[in-house]
Amino acid sequence: MVQRVAVIGAGPSGLTSVKACLDEGMEPTCFESSDDMGGLWKFKEVSEPNRASIYRSLTINIWKEMMCYSDFPIPADYPNYMHHSKILKYFRLYAEHFKLLSHIRFQTSVKRVTQRPDFSRTGQWEVVIENKDGLEERHVFDAVICCSGHFNYPNLPLKDFPGMETFEGTYFHSWDYKGPEDMYGKRVVVIGIGNSGGDIAVEGSRVAEQVYLSTRSGAWVIRQVSDNGRPVDRFNTRFVHVMFKLVPMSLLNWLGEKKLNAMYDHAMYGLKPKHRLFSQIPVINDDLPFKILSGSVLVKPNVKEIRGSTVVFDDDSSVENVDMIVFATGYNYDFPYLPNNAIYKSGHRVGLYKHVFPPNLEHPTLAIVGFIHSDGAIMPQAEMQARFVTRVFRGHKKLPSNQAMIQAVEKDTRNIAKNYVVSKLTPIQVDFVEYMDDLAKDIGVRPSLLWLLFTDFPLFKRVFWGPVTAYQYRLMGPGKWEGARKAIFTQFDRMYQPLKTRKLQVNESSTTGRLIKLSLTVMAGGAALYYVQVRNPTIIPILMSKFHPQTA
Repeated sequence: MVQRVAVIGAGPSGLTSVKACLDEGMEPTCFESSDDMGGLWKFKEVSEPNRASIYRSLTINIWKEMMCYSDFPIPADYPNYMHHSKILKYFRLYAEHFKLLSHIRFQTSVKRVTQRPDFSRTGQWEVVIENKDGLEERHVFDAVICCSGHFNYPNLPLKDFPGMETFEGTYFHSWDYKGPEDMYGKRVVVIGIGNSGGDIAVEGSRVAEQVYLSTRSGAWVIRQVSDNGRPVDRFNTRFVHVMFKLVPMSLLNWLGEKKLNAMYDHAMYGLKPKHRLFSQIPVINDDLPFKILSGSVLVKPNVKEIRGSTVVFDDDSSVENVDMIVFATGYNYDFPYLPNNAIYKSGHRVGLYKHVFPPNLEHPTLAIVGFIHSDGAIMPQAEMQARFVTRVFRGHKKLPSNQAMIQAVEKDTRNIAKNYVVSKLTPIQVDFVEYMDDLAKDIGVRPSLLWLLFTDFPLFKRVFWGPVTAYQYRLMGPGKWEGARKAIFTQFDRMYQPLKTRKLQVNESSTTGRLIKLSLTVMAGGAALYYVQVRNPTIIPILMSKFHPQTA
């Protein structure tokens, strides 16, 4: 039985993996190469090789209620979208509350993870580390959880841009970007329109002479501040998820694109991409449309070639006297400390069963947590993965055969390629709710909507009609948290709390408004019942029979 577990990395995935091990009665040792926890969210003025890096102004684009761990709500007075310093503070609170710090060895790098000679019998691993004194140590563990992330190795494709060697200005990857100080009065080209590229273009445009944002395929851009001024994540509900299962995707794409174009016409702004809205995670940026409208940022097609200080684009337009090029061109991923036989390749990606377990190992004692990309935050997904992993380690959940897992991995690869726009740099994409529910079902913590409908209707309304926050996965089953119901009922209180900086008299809602809400709730309940009936026609009669009085 697994008892001693090595956890590699003390970022958001590593912290929750340590906690999951403790919850299952195991003994985790976390190896962190830097001098502090936080991983990606630990800001440093100088980027360190082979480590994730962020810029000084970075604010997360996920609502705090959708990014927190399932049994530790973010403090109510924290802003809805948090600066990286607040996120790091939250991690410290989490680590202190659950007493994780004593299990972390800082300034300790993992050099190699190899199977023990008796792996076939024990499933054990040898972990070779370098401690803070530069000395090598060897340790044996029953299992290993890799939480080293996938933003460590910047992709700088200079060979894709002919003439780059002639460029007379400065260039660097967004991984090296810390702030716009070096952009004052300069002409800047940003290549890549992901979230980092958009942020850097916007921030640089405030001080640069001119910023040009080059994109190969365009992007759909959404706002964090959505209808009625609420966080856009608030609308990621189970009701919406049900609609995605019942309504044709072509219609959903049309409705979503129509909604976005009503705010700003993506074709007019030069942003319209080649793909449909729900085929790729959109760019989240409230400021970019205005910067385009004001002329501070000019959207251009892909770079064709570079001639000295002149940048030529695919449409043969050009920009002269360019001083700086920023490559927001994504990241490569790697696990240099793992043996080659532990990595199963499937298409562009590392093939993992449930996006966690290598499917080709004799024993399921190696897991990768946090290596996922979706429309939700990494924190709750990594936490769910860690809970799943530790249940497997402890023997509470048995994995299928290697052949069955490999078939599942290949099926996932085909489905990802079918439903999303993927590439070598972005090979993994899943639906947040669907993935969380899938893992939760295996763990035994997926909330039963039908049960809640008949036993706790007020909670049912909030679980089905409200945002899919991680608290829902602490209502029942292993790891049940008594505070989960209260956390769900108070999640909007925590949304409003940081906005209460000026007291106003609020009018009570009208009778008509209450009737409309009641009607929508009834519709939501009907949709839930229909969804359950379609997926499993026998469950409603079985559940209803339990409510019939017993007769002698």
